[in-house]
Amino acid sequence: MFTPYELCVGLRYTRAKRRNHFISFISLTSMIGIALGATALITVISVMNGFERELRERILGVASHATISGFGRALEDWESLAAEAEGHSEVVGVAPFVESQGMLTHAGQVRGVLIRGVSPLREPRVSEVGQFLIEGTLESLVPGEFNVLIGRDLALRLGATVGTRVMLVAPQMRITPAGVLPRMRRFVVSGIFEAGHAQYDSSLAVIHIEDAQRVFRLGEGISGLRVKLTDMFDAPRVSRELAREFGGRYWLRDWTQHHANFFRALKIEKTVMFVILTLIVAVAAFNLVSTLVMVVTDKESDIAILRTLGASQSSILSIFVVQGTAIGIAGTIAGVAGGVALATHVETLVPAIESLFDTKFLSPDIYYISAVPSDMRWRDVAAVGSVAFVMSVLATLYPAWRASRIQPVEALRHE
Repeated sequence: MFTPYELCVGLRYTRAKRRNHFISFISLTSMIGIALGATALITVISVMNGFERELRERILGVASHATISGFGRALEDWESLAAEAEGHSEVVGVAPFVESQGMLTHAGQVRGVLIRGVSPLREPRVSEVGQFLIEGTLESLVPGEFNVLIGRDLALRLGATVGTRVMLVAPQMRITPAGVLPRMRRFVVSGIFEAGHAQYDSSLAVIHIEDAQRVFRLGEGISGLRVKLTDMFDAPRVSRELAREFGGRYWLRDWTQHHANFFRALKIEKTVMFVILTLIVAVAAFNLVSTLVMVVTDKESDIAILRTLGASQSSILSIFVVQGTAIGIAGTIAGVAGGVALATHVETLVPAIESLFDTKFLSPDIYYISAVPSDMRWRDVAAVGSVAFVMSVLATLYPAWRASRIQPVEALRHE
């Protein structure tokens, strides 16, 4: 579409000094607007990616990439099943668990909790609960001593500290002379963890797997196996492969199913934020439209002369498309460069600003994530750059079309 002639004239119009300085100011404003919009969009999306990554790592630090369980029954011969699962090339580790609902009581406080029985030797293969401990150790879970690890928020609500005795009330019933009563067992708090997610910090209690088997009367059975993979994003595919290997005898669920609503909400929030911030680029594109319309009005006599010299309507159209596209490309390049620079350094810039003004944007007393994370992805950068460029090109079409429709006789009548 563009020949060297239209390209040269269009670029000359872009950099030439205009008689009307207001047009130059609007053109510069359009360029800056596109750059700021692209910078803001890349930075915000990168920060949202960072928060999503932090939440995902904290959730999966306590949960697992995938679980293997029976269909409404406990797993008995789980050692051979674990060995078979570990034979998969993408499985890092496998650990057994027992899981059930219960209540913890202390000093008149009663809280519903999720009781999880784990093996202290095998649990580090699939989770990072030991690294989240702020008091105590995972090795304190010794079979027969009935120790328990609880979340920080749960400890605060129960008024419990390390060494406190709490009562576990299990849903299984036992028959006594006084009637049917729930099973109760006294546990000692041997550690407190903080995973950074309310679901676990306020309602998870971890005990030894053998203690859990005794409390919930499972014998040698377990609730299932927790599986850790080399790449968490391959969990759906690996789960399907394992299910085929097991011949459909077991139920496999991955983390995308366990926390589907939560991560779907994060994805929707990210999409909405992308659309909202794209409006900044759209406003800058509208400024580009007004800039080119004023340029066309200012250059009517030049357009008429070019037409009388033999320039076609498509040539005039190309000249102004080149001019608007050049402004858009300059703004897009500046915005992408600024966004990449800001997104990659936001984790150091924010602490510097906090130190400078002696403030804390995300107080650790209120927020679980007290630092502003960033996870810049080139896929998002490419999407932002493409959107900014396409909007800039679309903004040039109407003014360029209007310029191509100018009649030389009408434009030169009052010259």
